Amino acid sequence: MTADTEPATGLLARQRILALVHTGAVAASAPIEHGQLQPASLDLRLGAEAFRVRASFLPGSGASVRERLTSLNPERVSLERDGAVLEKGIVYIAPLIERLALPAGVSGAANPKSSTGRLDIFTRLIVDGSDAFDAVPESYAGPLWAEISPRSFSVRVRQGTRLNQLRFRAGGAAPLDAEAIRGRHESRALVDRPLSVRDGLIVHVGLAGEPGEVVGYRAIKNSDVIDVDRVAGYAAADFWEPILARQDRRLVLDPEAFYILASREKMQIPADLAAEMAPIDPAIGEFRVHYAGFFDPGFGQGPDGRPSARAVLEVRSRDVPFLLEDGQPVGRLVFEKLADAADELYGAGETSNYQHQGLKLSKHFRG
Repeated sequence: MTADTEPATGLLARQRILALVHTGAVAASAPIEHGQLQPASLDLRLGAEAFRVRASFLPGSGASVRERLTSLNPERVSLERDGAVLEKGIVYIAPLIERLALPAGVSGAANPKSSTGRLDIFTRLIVDGSDAFDAVPESYAGPLWAEISPRSFSVRVRQGTRLNQLRFRAGGAAPLDAEAIRGRHESRALVDRPLSVRDGLIVHVGLAGEPGEVVGYRAIKNSDVIDVDRVAGYAAADFWEPILARQDRRLVLDPEAFYILASREKMQIPADLAAEMAPIDPAIGEFRVHYAGFFDPGFGQGPDGRPSARAVLEVRSRDVPFLLEDGQPVGRLVFEKLADAADELYGAGETSNYQHQGLKLSKHFRG
């Protein structure tokens, strides 16, 4: 980067990501599309092929993803033209169209896109020499790969399908601490309920409702294949069982079932911050919440300046039934500053599908 484009410390906003594209720090075998550029992240695209493998893996120091992949004797799957069906319960490794040559001081962090998480498609980024998923080390130069494992539905994908997204971080910026979060909330409410802070803003599950009100959805097993690129193409009732509010405001999660729930609080992300949903406590292993954890600047900002969107929670129980109660803490929002003000906020672009949302399935479903 030249001196006049050197980013300040923090997450890079859309215009800074575009600068990385212009300098070649982000390159691709096909031109970067406008719709890939989000307020504080870049959507990544699948390449022309994927490989079915028997196990997930990390390459480890000094090894490439290609080397480790070859050692597993993978089965190649073409993603060209109409693409291919990725079967649920199977692990696939796919090269991405984008590759990186990051400048000094810039690193990356990846997460599934919101629609990917809501379809229960377990997706993680892998880079050469890495011993951690979804992490791109500072100054990384090389290809990008996606690990893909559909859990509830078999899905059709193709070359160019966007399943995950990448944030870029300049310097070693630390998340906002409790004092800073409280100060932000006092100046402009982050949530519409009393603030709870512990290593981030605590998010609680919402299970209260009027009799007959839908408070969640459970995925129906053995449903049809879902085309990830087909918007509003499927009747929700063919894939999801509604969960109605109970008088005791409880829900028992069945082992290995997948649920779509919503936070009790409405929230908003300030224009100069971005956030990520993190586990409430790594020691709580009974259930997993929120595969797709990125929240862009501007998310949930209502026309009156008040929080207007609930966080949709992708929830999967593990080995035993687990009881959830209304208001139970299930995650925490970790806030980071942007290096520069974003030139476009969430909700302003054509790809903002979940602004002002309540409980909402992915964009693929209607009804």
